[in-house]
Amino acid sequence: MNKSIWQISLAIAVCFSACTSNKEEEKSEEATFTVTSPIVIDTSFTKEYVAQIQSLQNIEIRAQVQGYLESINVDEGQQVHAGQVLFNIMPKQYQAELAKAKAEAKASEIELQNVKTLNEKNIVSPSEVAMAQSKFDAAKADQAIAELHVSFTEIKAPFDGVIDRIKFKVGSLIDAGNLLTTLSNNKDVYAYFNISEVEYLNYKANNNGNVKGNATLLLANNLEHKYKGTVETIESEFNNTTGNIDFRAKFPNPDLLLKNGETGKVRLVVVLKGALVIPQKATYEIQDKDYVYVVDKNNLIKSRCITITHKLPNLYVIGSGLTVTDKILLEGIQNVKEDDKIKTKFEQPEVVLSSLQLIK
Repeated sequence: MNKSIWQISLAIAVCFSACTSNKEEEKSEEATFTVTSPIVIDTSFTKEYVAQIQSLQNIEIRAQVQGYLESINVDEGQQVHAGQVLFNIMPKQYQAELAKAKAEAKASEIELQNVKTLNEKNIVSPSEVAMAQSKFDAAKADQAIAELHVSFTEIKAPFDGVIDRIKFKVGSLIDAGNLLTTLSNNKDVYAYFNISEVEYLNYKANNNGNVKGNATLLLANNLEHKYKGTVETIESEFNNTTGNIDFRAKFPNPDLLLKNGETGKVRLVVVLKGALVIPQKATYEIQDKDYVYVVDKNNLIKSRCITITHKLPNLYVIGSGLTVTDKILLEGIQNVKEDDKIKTKFEQPEVVLSSLQLIK
């Protein structure tokens, strides 16, 4: 009986020893942490800017004379061509004024010829010829004004474009200056957006001081406009309130998909040369500040605050807090604390980057 108890106790002791040994081995394996270093690379990323879209040409069509709206020859949303008649204002009054002006001009012309004939016969003085000439010139000017008023009764499109909402109906009494509609040329559109002073300086540096650069337009439905654009102009002054400066990009719009007044986002590719980067997973955040664990020469864990200037796919661009000689904890951040001594396994930063799913 005693022998049996002794055998059981021995078996339990052996089992306990084996279990303890296995746990120690697991703990030893868990205590080996992968570390790496920051690396300097040339890279790029895409930055989005909220943009306001405007037509290449967008004008108001207004009446220039008073009268009744006799006809509307187009419909809202219709594509029209340069020179096409859009509206007619009742022209009879202005046609009558033109007929009267023509008659007066003809009469003054006849009078001028008669005075010239008499002057040649020394019957009238040269001053009377000058007076007749002046009267004829005034009559011709009145005729030209009357002709202009008649032309204003026929309102034509100054360029190819799309008609917006029509404000009046046929028969309405129109005053000079009344807005009839607007006309937009949308074959190309402008996208206006603004960027900060730092981004402006980086943009100029990356483009060797040139203004022009490639751009992509993201529409309100989060789909890209299928035609690429070009940054054309930069305004001359920064806004003192926001510290930003306005850019203008031009996009082809042959399908007339884009309309004046739309919104979207302009995407620019920002080039970063000599950027110090680390994997995002090597960082953690406390009270809106970013940290990494740095492993010193004695394999002790030290937390360090860093600044992040740009966020790339799976990478952070570091502004301050790290150098290429630092060793940072890559994995197991949740399993360590300040001043822990750990066993490390160094992995080259090039290998770490190649294992990340980077968007190129």
